[in-house]
Formats: sequence, C-alpha cells, structure tokens
Amino acid sequence: MKRYLIAILAVPLLMASCSKDLGRDPYDSTNFEYESGITHDMIILGEKLENPYTVDNVGKALASIYPTKARVDVETTNLYVRFLPADDDELSLISDLELTDHPLDYSIAKEGDWYHDPAVDDNDVTWMYAVVDKDYVFPPVKYEIIDECFLTENRTVTRGDDGIDWEAVIRESYRLTGNGDMLLPETKAEGGVTPKGRITIVDPDADGGKPVGVAGVQVVCNSFVRFSVSYTDIDGYYSMDKTYTSDIRYRIVFKNQRDFALGFNFILVPASVSTLGKTAPEGVNVTVTSEADPRLFRRCVVNNAVYDFIGRCTDEDLGIAPPPSDLRVWLFPDISASSAVMLHHGTVVENAKMAAWLGVYAPIVTFFSPDLTIGLKSVNSYKDIYTVTTHEVAHACHFKKVGKNWWNQYIAFILSSFLTSGGQTYGTGTENGAGYCEVGEMWAYYLQSKVHKDRYGGNMPSFGTAWWFYPQIFRYLDERGIPTGDIFEALAPEVTNLAALKSELIGLYPGKESVIEQVFSRYE
Repeated sequence: MKRYLIAILAVPLLMASCSKDLGRDPYDSTNFEYESGITHDMIILGEKLENPYTVDNVGKALASIYPTKARVDVETTNLYVRFLPADDDELSLISDLELTDHPLDYSIAKEGDWYHDPAVDDNDVTWMYAVVDKDYVFPPVKYEIIDECFLTENRTVTRGDDGIDWEAVIRESYRLTGNGDMLLPETKAEGGVTPKGRITIVDPDADGGKPVGVAGVQVVCNSFVRFSVSYTDIDGYYSMDKTYTSDIRYRIVFKNQRDFALGFNFILVPASVSTLGKTAPEGVNVTVTSEADPRLFRRCVVNNAVYDFIGRCTDEDLGIAPPPSDLRVWLFPDISASSAVMLHHGTVVENAKMAAWLGVYAPIVTFFSPDLTIGLKSVNSYKDIYTVTTHEVAHACHFKKVGKNWWNQYIAFILSSFLTSGGQTYGTGTENGAGYCEVGEMWAYYLQSKVHKDRYGGNMPSFGTAWWFYPQIFRYLDERGIPTGDIFEALAPEVTNLAALKSELIGLYPGKESVIEQVFSRYE
C-alpha cells in the first residue's frame, strides 16, 4: 500500500514565494524562499547526530559548567521513542502525539515531506517517532525507547538546582555533542528567541487581493527532541510557546484547529505535511501563490474554505450545526467529481461503486476512509476551489443532522446513478431513492450559492439549478422569511423527498404556510 500511495499520490514540490507585503507583521521573521535545495519528495537522511538532550549528555554539560557545585541529578523528563503501527487502526492510537516519520537525531541531507524506513516493507507503515512524557502509558502498539531525555521546561524544580542556568547547560551540551554549529551567537541567544511568523495566501477576488491568513493550520518546529506547536490564527499569524537558541526545522501540518485534517497520507501522519526546512529560530513568513505551486495553493484554499464554513456554523450566523468533528478531507487533482462519502464517520459504500466513481484512487479511499473528497481537475482559481469545497462541507453538516442510515441511502443513489446514467451523477429524478438526492443536493447547492454571494458579493449565483431538482426553493424561502437555520431544522431524518420536506416545513412554521405552499406549487 505504501508503494501504491507513493506512485499515484506523490507529494508535489512545494514552492512558495517570499512575502512582499505582510501588512502589520510585527515579527523579525525570515521570508521563506525555496532556493536552498529543499525538495518535497522523500527525506534523505544524513549522518547520525548525538542528541544533546539525553540525560547523560545534559549531566556532562552540567558538570562542565558547574564543576564545583554540589551534585544535582539530571532527571528524566521525557522519552524519545519510536512506534511501528501494524495498520491505520494502531496508528490512530498514537495520533494524539506529535509524530514524525523520520528520526530526530539525524542530519537531513535532502529535505522532504515524508520518509519511509528502508528496513520496513514498502507496503507497511513506517516507524513513527515521538517525544512523550516519562510517565506515558503506551498503547498496544510496538514501540522502542531510544533515549531518556531532559527538557528544561518539564523539569521538577528543586532547591538543589537554584542558581543553575539550564539554558547555558543545554548550550554546553550542544557543544559537547558536536552540534555547536547550530547555536546562535552568544549575544543573540541571551534569553532565547521565540519563533513567530505568518502563513498567507491571496484570493484576488476578495479582500482587495491582499494576502490573507492560511487559518488554523499547525506550524511545528523542533531542534532534536524539543518540539513547539502553534496554530495560525484567522490572519495566519503564529507564535510558539518556547524559546530557542539554535537553528530549528519548520513544517506546516494540515491538521486544523477546527478539528479537520487535509491530505491523503494519513498512513504516515495524522495530516499532510509541507516542510519549510531548517533556519533561524526567529520564525518563517510564507505567502503561497498559485503561480509558485498550484497544488499547495489548492490545499491552502480548501483549508480556508472548511475553516471559514465551520466558523459560520453559529446561531448568530448561518444558524446550522457544524460538520462532525475529526473531519477528513482529501484533495484529488486528477478527477473532477467531488463527494461527501463520510466513510470515516461510519457510512457503508460498495467497493465496486466506489471504484467506478474514483477509478485508480478507489483502493486508498476505501482503505483510509475520508469524509470529503474534493475533485480539482478543472478547478484552479481560489474562488472556484472555495465554492466547490463549500458544497461538500454543506453536505457534511446535513450528514450530522440525519445520520448514517439516511446517508447510506443518499450515497448509494449518487454512485448508482453515476454508473447507470452515463456519468450523470444525479440521475434523472425518476429512479428509486431519488428523493434523498433531491433534498441533499438542494441543500448543498443552496448553501454553496449563499456562501459564494456572502464572500464575493453581486447577485446570488444559481448553482445546481440546471439539474432536475430545485435549490431555488430554499433560496425563495430564505428571501421570504424562513432563513437558513430554519431550513436546516426541517432537514429531519424522515425527510427523504420533496413532499416530506414540504410537510416538515409547514409543521415547523405554520405561520409561513402560504409562502411554503406558493414556492412548492411553483416547482413541484
């Protein structure tokens, strides 16, 4: 399976332009450029390094700086470990850890986004590396403890270590272990540096064409086993919770603060990773553009579309429930069809139908169970990618309300229609079970149009009106006093066709019966 993933889903080369105008950026960060030989294929490891954070090495550094001080024991605060999950289920048992698929105590000869240990069969999950608390309770997954480590921020403060400059001790440990070239100059390193920066992207049709934040994604940095994790805010700014006195490695992890993840390499890590390489600890600024790398651009747009939509699922805004938590979203650049199969949340889909729908991608879809698949073959602009994604997230909100049994019927109809109607995804409306499609697609196309207008202005688009169902019904109701949240309330599990929808609306809002009757009579 690993070789199969590499063959058809190879991570594209990430290219990002340095930011020319970061607005209110208060940070003395490094503008990111890809002119240093960084690639985003497989990581190539260099030489093995001596870990300066091991208990033994920190003890030697302590003795070097304070040779006459009374003995102070260097305690074990953390364990540097590696896991070998047998499958995706075992991987999920450790997914709450900050995992890497490559060892942390090696130099990197060639940067990349992923690594597979050559000693592990290509079809198996590779070793996963992590730093855990000394009292971590290991789940039933094969593991090995590599080092017992000392991290100053996790130490137990005792009277015996009063007066010890632990940062100076760690710097000495870097020097004693042959890693002194990673350290900042003494004058600059005093007190350490907190990594800060901004990750941005440009939507030329919104916000005046200025860079906006890639919102809610993880930015992870580390030096050996010492990690910091931060989420970007809505404007793309991030700030780490630790200071550093050495060069550190940075990466963007598409695991969002609003509890969804992007990418199709869940076998490796909980979400797709884009490396930013090793640089100074001040931080990194990145502005992603479609010209530099269309695929990374698409990933960031999808991230923002899902983030924005979830943020609008409040009583004060759309008035609808958000999609389920732990939402898995996969992007497919080589197919046109999108879907809300909701496999990760328990729906059941026939493998033969899935194969016809997604072709070569079907095996990994059924194996790794995404919820949303976004087909981007003919979609390039920020506006179009954003709009297509909105449609599928609207489906995910509907799924949360009606449940798995309803959704199984809906997905079965969509896939069957695709097979029997010459590629017409929605059939003709006369097939058995067409009502599920009718209600589901009316809702998704209506919200797609509404969110598009709210973001880009102008007249509300008429997405979906060329099909045999009528998203215009919801638009008409919205304009006449039955808003989005009230429409959503009517999407009960028993609403499986247009007649049931009409009956539910009248039952919920009898004072609007004449308006409801009017719009349904127009389109029935």
